[in-house]
Amino acid sequence: MNFQKLVNKYMDKSLITRIVVCLVLGAILGFVAQSINSEPLNGAAGFAGLLGNLFVGALKAVAPILVFILILSAIVNKEFSGGGTGLKKVVILYLVGTFLASCTGVIFSFLFPTELALMGIEGVDRPAPVSVLVVLKDLLFKVVDNPINAIATGNYIGIIAWAVALGVTLRYAGEQTKNFFGDVSEALTKVVQFIIQLAPIGVFGLVCATVYETGLQALVGYARIVVVLVVAMVFVALVVNPIIVFVITKKNPYPLVFTCLKESGITAFFTRSSAANIPVNLNLCKKLGVNEELYPISIPLGATINMGGAAVVIAVMALAAANTLGISVDFGTALLLCVVAALGGCGASGVPGGSLLLIPLACGLFGISNDIAMQVVAIGFIIGVIQDSVETAVNSSTDVIFTAIASGVATPPENSEN
Repeated sequence: MNFQKLVNKYMDKSLITRIVVCLVLGAILGFVAQSINSEPLNGAAGFAGLLGNLFVGALKAVAPILVFILILSAIVNKEFSGGGTGLKKVVILYLVGTFLASCTGVIFSFLFPTELALMGIEGVDRPAPVSVLVVLKDLLFKVVDNPINAIATGNYIGIIAWAVALGVTLRYAGEQTKNFFGDVSEALTKVVQFIIQLAPIGVFGLVCATVYETGLQALVGYARIVVVLVVAMVFVALVVNPIIVFVITKKNPYPLVFTCLKESGITAFFTRSSAANIPVNLNLCKKLGVNEELYPISIPLGATINMGGAAVVIAVMALAAANTLGISVDFGTALLLCVVAALGGCGASGVPGGSLLLIPLACGLFGISNDIAMQVVAIGFIIGVIQDSVETAVNSSTDVIFTAIASGVATPPENSEN
């Protein structure tokens, strides 16, 4: 009975309140464990990190099959009345938003030029794209991926392609088949809602592990580049995106923007994965009253191609490398960098650090060798505890913002908060 009362008290509080409380508790435990360095506290921090990893793992596990079934079921069971038009609008918003974000990154880099300490940084031994064509080719081949492999590896472009193809052909199936996919869709939605209720515990573990393992010492030497990146991405979230919302809706954009940042951005900040945050965004779209024909497709698509934060990171880091090497950048090259950063952002994978491996692509514009570029990537991983978290929060919350306004939702309903 006491346990049941505890559960009821936990569920009675709003989800955001629970997340904030657990965030603070996790940070305190991580800081104390790192400072005192005793075996019990180290063990507690390790267990908390395990809880955080389990939460992220649960999101990543359910997201691919959820997206596949939701899209398939939506196409099989629903009569479309504007979903296609809405999707076209969302894709345009994704592309425009990512390009404007890359322009923001370039502008901030010119306003606050930054240099990096490249000597002595160990290169990251991971492959990186060498041209825009490679990025586009990879995206194209993802479309024709084996469906089982696409679900197993979280290839959302392939998942969407197969779900649409099967959904169109199964529209001619019998009612029992259609009802089956509808029932599976409902069941998976309930599983996701259960996992989302565990978000405070997951955030507690993720924050505790991050503070315990990294602290702030590793970031002191790169404070300037961190500040430039964060300020540029915050500008995108609080200025660029609201302007886009206002242009489309002609209404005050901030209620919708703040709701998406609060209910999507917070979890994305700690999971550091747009792909892992897909179930959270799908649930938020449902609460906002977004067109059910639209968001099952636009949200996973956004986790793949809507990468404004990634475009900022690629542009800022590439220009920081150019400044360090004394390379002057003219207007034409800066404009080309905006395009390349936007395309690179669209090709960034929705996983932690996904944008960093595209930095060499942008560095190639300035003739910077791959060895130097990979040192910049290494710096990106060092500051990733902040950079990647803010980037993912911007990317993932923007997916919901653009989907909502494309669906005609300009302001959140009063009961959108859990």
